[in-house]
This record gives sequence, C-alpha cells and structure tokens, in this order.
Amino acid sequence: MKIADESAAREGISVRELIDAAGRAVATCVSRNFQNEGRVAVLAGKGNKGKDALAAARILSAKGWDVLIFAAVEDEDDSRGLADFDPTGCDLILDGLLGAGLDREVEGVVAEVIDKANASGVPILAVDIPSGVDGRTGQVRGAAIRASLTITFVLRKPGHLLLPGRDLCGAVTVAELPMPGAAMAEALDDASPTYANEPALWRAYASAPLSAHHKYDRGHAVVFSGGMAQTGAARLSAMAALRGGAGLVTMFSPASALLVNAHHLTSIMLKRCEAEDLAGLLEDKRLNAFVLGPGYGIGERARQATEAVLAAGRRLVLDADGLSSFKEEPEALFAAARRAVTDQPTLVLTPHSGEFARLFPDLAADKALSKLDQAREASARSGAIMVLKGADTVIAAPDGRAAINATGTPWLATAGTGDVLTGLIAAQLAQGVPSFEAACLGVWMHGKAAEHFGPGLISEDLPTCLPAVHRELASLSAEQAP
Repeated sequence: MKIADESAAREGISVRELIDAAGRAVATCVSRNFQNEGRVAVLAGKGNKGKDALAAARILSAKGWDVLIFAAVEDEDDSRGLADFDPTGCDLILDGLLGAGLDREVEGVVAEVIDKANASGVPILAVDIPSGVDGRTGQVRGAAIRASLTITFVLRKPGHLLLPGRDLCGAVTVAELPMPGAAMAEALDDASPTYANEPALWRAYASAPLSAHHKYDRGHAVVFSGGMAQTGAARLSAMAALRGGAGLVTMFSPASALLVNAHHLTSIMLKRCEAEDLAGLLEDKRLNAFVLGPGYGIGERARQATEAVLAAGRRLVLDADGLSSFKEEPEALFAAARRAVTDQPTLVLTPHSGEFARLFPDLAADKALSKLDQAREASARSGAIMVLKGADTVIAAPDGRAAINATGTPWLATAGTGDVLTGLIAAQLAQGVPSFEAACLGVWMHGKAAEHFGPGLISEDLPTCLPAVHRELASLSAEQAP
C-alpha cells in the first residue's frame, strides 16, 4: 500500500486526498453501524492510520458525535495524550493507533491503551486492521485490539484472513479509495498472487452436471483402504468423493479388508488391491483421481503405491499416513511429484501442522514465516499443491498463487473431518478441475458443509450436508448467468 500511495501521487492523487477519502469512509461506516450520535474515543497514532482516524473524527464531530481525541502526537485539535485515554462513558472506540505494516512488538503506553480498550467492553472500530496485528502474517505483536468491526481500504491484507488476526477483526468492510488502477498494478507487480478462497476464484469450474452427461463425464475417483481394522477413514473419503461430485468412486482394498468394506459400501464400488495388483488396475485410464493415506498405514507399501500412481500420470491427494510415510525421505516424494507434473501439478498434499513439520521441518521452525509463506515455499519445493490445514487453511501452488480460506466452524476440529476433505478435493480432480482450483473448491465446500450442519458436527455428518452446498453453488452460478 505504501508503493501504491507513492504511485498514486505520481498519477496526481495526493496522500492528503487519500487520507480525506479514508476518513469519509470511516465516518460513513460509523454512521451505518452505530446509530446513536454518542461519545467516541479516537485513538490516533503517528502514521497515516492515525491521520485517517483524525480525518474521520472531524467528520463525526460535524455530524453531532461527542469526539474525544487521544493522540500519540498532541496538536491544536484539543487532543489529549494516549496516556490520558479513559473509555468511561464512551459509546465507541475508533482504533487508529498502528497500521498493517507493523514491524515491531507493541509495548509501553500503546500496549496499555490497547489493553484498556479491550477491557472496556466498548465496541471498537479498527481502521485498516486492529492495532497490534501484523498485516502480513496475522500474528499479534505483543498486544492487539479486539475489534467489533474493521474497515480497510482497496484490498484486504493477509492479516485479515490469517489467524489470530481474523478473529480480532470482527466483521471486515472494504472501502474504495480514489486509488488509480495503475497505482495498484504497480504495487502488485512483483507480488505473488494471494486470494481469499471465495467463489470468484473458482466459480467457472463449479458446474452442475448437464442433462446429456453420464457418470464417466464426471470422473472416476479411487480411494485406497487400509487393513481390516483401519477402513473407516477411507470410507469417509470415498463417500465425500461421491457426494462431492465424482461420477463413480471405487475403493481399492487389501484382501484382509474386503468383507469389512463390502458390508458397509453400497454406491461405492470395491476392488481387491494388493501391491502386485496395482499396476494392472492402473491400466484403466478412466480411473483419474486417487486418495491415499486415510487409515492406510505408514511404510513402504504407502510409498510404493504413491509413486506408482504418480508415475502413471494420475492425480493424487496424499494425506495422513501417506504423508507420514515419507517423513524420513521427503525428497523422494517431491522428486516423484516433480516428475509427474505436466501442464499442472499432479499431486495435492493436505498436511495439518504436525504432518507439515515432518515433511518441511525447516519451514515449520522458521518463526519469521507466516502460514502463507510456509505453504507457498513448501509448494514450490515439492512441486505439489499444498493444502496447509487449520481454521485458516492456506492453499498454495508452485507458481506462487495462494488462497486463504475462511469457511468452516470450530466443530471441524474432530476426528475424520480431514478424511472428508481429501475426498472432496479428489472429487473436483476427477471432474477435471485444475489442481489449484480443485483444492480451493474442495476446501471451501468442506467448510460450507460444516456451516450448514452447525454445532455437534462429527465427520460422518459432513457428506450429508454436501447437497445443501451444491445448491448454494448452483445459486451462485445462477446469479452470474447472463
């Protein structure tokens, strides 16, 4: 944004004009969300964020608000110092202390003011991003405002979507500024594309079946099952793949688990698959998307199956035991993934933080890297699409594209929900969706299914919620129709 401001000045838009526009946007946001013209405490730091807040304060005062200004730099506007901040009797606190480019720990009087504001119980409107949140990483730098509402400008920052920043923002509103398009283009010229994982990113690929389609038009997904006592996770993946849109789903099962799986499966097909059977089964080119890992077991068998699927040019979602099987030699996995790449990555990795640390110990240990940085660097290193799971799942591609997800609920933190996610991603791969968009769409659907169910969710509930997610996708597509 600093580069954009400087470029805008060369285009004839001064920083003063941008500050005035930001102040008007903040004041409008206050008027829309806080109806009573009461008392507002304005916390103003030294930078442009503080100037935005002061510009808003002048407008709010003219509209009838009782404005109290507490500023890092006292001036002729009858402001008081930050140390004098007292929220008693205030109806609103306007946070203009520290901007998104924060590069130090918050301490001293500013930290005290933040703690006092949070403890007051007064609603807080944060300008740009809650003070104390690093706009690049979403991390808290010592202390941070807990906002009811955040208004940012032109574009969101990663810190609005990455945790814990996302939880501290409250609802986020994006306001336009008179920023020339050329200025933003210059600012973003050297940046790797980063997106919110929202329908605009992949809507063109989220199509419903047509009347003329048959099941093979929607792809054939395969899920590898574990042994007799480890079949449940694979069945969760298989059902999610079928509910997620794949035309057919087959489970590859070892002989020891055939009867167990046959007892539970109806719409999902079943084939015997021992190590010696796999090469012959892979000759069927209709089998175009695979899941390996959930309940499969850790070891050489998983490594060999992974490498065989990739060598056959099939797209593969590798999770759980499949990931852990390569913890001693991750480069063997990465080499297999790079060999399999054609016009796009063939492999999708879906680690949680512990699995990620086993494959990428140096990246996991580097505290200077945000989750976004970690996923992006891991994807470039491995040649795979990276789905770094969590409440703020990040999806990254080797070409530098990345998306941050915001769907879901805390109830997803329960056993088996990751197995459902692998099946959902495989369903999109089976239908021919490009690998990055398939991962993004699967992650979004997974979170939306949880939202449709609500509290009390367990993993078996997620596939039953997918019809509602498909209806939501259909409605989004209808809204975009000419």
